[in-house]
Amino acid sequence: MIDIRIIHGGFEHIELLAPLLDAYRQFYGQDADLEGARSFLHDRIGNLESVVYFALGAREGREFPLGFVQLYPSFSTVSMQRVWNLNDLYVTPEFRRHGVGRALIEKARQLAVATDAKGLVLSTAHDNHESQALYHQTGFIRDDEFHHYFLPV
Repeated sequence: MIDIRIIHGGFEHIELLAPLLDAYRQFYGQDADLEGARSFLHDRIGNLESVVYFALGAREGREFPLGFVQLYPSFSTVSMQRVWNLNDLYVTPEFRRHGVGRALIEKARQLAVATDAKGLVLSTAHDNHESQALYHQTGFIRDDEFHHYFLPV
């Protein structure tokens, strides 16, 4: 059994977070870039552009990172409320199905409640069935009403 502790990530946690972010990017087909991950986190945290939570596990007196979630603030003009974009959720493969992702999502949900947000939004790959199952289990509702587009520049 693993004890899980969720921590609000800050500058002092970048060395723990960077390998998780780098692994997450590699999961989505990007080349490894640990220094880029460090820099990206430094900028997001330093500019107050995102909120990062990470899970620490403990076993036999030793703590180790299990995963992270990164959220970006946004707003809905129609509802005139804050919305949090759950942009990144990653759990190291050996600790999946141990409640880590669920705990990170719950922490994100608590942030949304505390900031009086309308809710959380996210996107995931069509073939990421394992994550989709977790999202359904934790109360996310799939949007079948709107198409989402991207304009590369």
